[in-house]
Amino acid sequence: MAASAPTPHGTGFPAEGRCGYYVEKKKRFCRMVVAAGKRFCGEHAGAAEEENARKRILCPLDPKHTVYEDQLAKHLKKCNSREKPKPDFFIQDINAGLKDETEIPEQLVPISFLSEEQMENLIKKLRKASEGLNSTLKDQIMSHPALHDALNDPKNGDSATKHLKQQVDGKHRKKNSVFERLQIDIQHLCLNKIPLLSKEKLPVVGIGKHLCGVATDLALRCLVETYAASCEERNEEPLAKRVKNDKTEKEINTLAKEGNEKNIPEKWTPVAGIVIALCCHHRCDWRHYVGKEYFRALGLGAVEFHYFQRMSSWATCGMQKTSLEASNISTKRKDKQNDGSEEHDDGGYRITDDSAESLPGFLTVDEKKKIGHLCKLLIDQGRINYLQQKGFNPALQYYTDPLVSLENVLLTALPNHSSSPETTA
Repeated sequence: MAASAPTPHGTGFPAEGRCGYYVEKKKRFCRMVVAAGKRFCGEHAGAAEEENARKRILCPLDPKHTVYEDQLAKHLKKCNSREKPKPDFFIQDINAGLKDETEIPEQLVPISFLSEEQMENLIKKLRKASEGLNSTLKDQIMSHPALHDALNDPKNGDSATKHLKQQVDGKHRKKNSVFERLQIDIQHLCLNKIPLLSKEKLPVVGIGKHLCGVATDLALRCLVETYAASCEERNEEPLAKRVKNDKTEKEINTLAKEGNEKNIPEKWTPVAGIVIALCCHHRCDWRHYVGKEYFRALGLGAVEFHYFQRMSSWATCGMQKTSLEASNISTKRKDKQNDGSEEHDDGGYRITDDSAESLPGFLTVDEKKKIGHLCKLLIDQGRINYLQQKGFNPALQYYTDPLVSLENVLLTALPNHSSSPETTA
């Protein structure tokens, strides 16, 4: 859309072809283009002398815009805010998980309102549940050849290089590739009802770039339960399997001699692989979380999960405090509890600087970050356990440098009959 023409300086008239309504709040004329022969745009047409008899009202579908009262019926049929027909692959809450109202308390207080004793108990539970977990992940930092020239361009500074690493989408697209965008919440997406997948019966690879918090759990359930389970129930023989069955014995022997036998899976699976860049664990939700059974096995439940997901933000929120701020920690915490104000960005659990005296029950910046990382690791371990129970071989690894993104952990999963993630390029 063309940019609006500027209002002439030093004149009391609107720009040519623009609305003649003066917006008092902005101290200028409206810059919307008007129809031929009109003085005002549709939004301000009621101000025109010749249109005074027609009344404009708020749209009942979206009160952010107005419409002529006598044209309301016509407008409702084409308003962009109207409810549109649902596609066949929309099934309400199909990937949401079961909702157990008895597990979730009606009201959970913010972290900032917990006593020191309550916080210490939560941290003890976290550390006990995390015992034995491997917090040292393997580096699997790779880049696509399509980016090499741009990344090695001496004209690009650090910021441009970082941006390129973060914005790699679309760089690898081939001319003969088919791309289709589905505008739908993953919570309601039924993959086996998408025409292409239903017709060709192809195995899918789920790729997610920063599926914030709960979206990761919805995506995992969409792939592993909704799609995979439905294909197995129908007992269909997909195209990939038919191709293998059509190979002659001679062809298979030739492949084996070349060392490519591992490329022919012994058992076909609807989901050939999963790759998800994890982030925003503080946006997770107990109802949708796929690792509930893992938490329950550790003696944890909805309450602990709620506070762990809140504390997970400590790993990435940049909590460095000055010595002066640290010296006022005790006073501020008391004021916080007394005035009932909103929760702090850092989760409400105050930090002391390493140079300041460490009070009982308080954490340093580094300790707090470690707690945040433990929360993330425990939540992700529940997802690992879920995938293992569903017949996958999952792994967590670093996919980029923390200087590029603090959210740099990748979740990968392959069917158990495939090569392990550690041996797969």
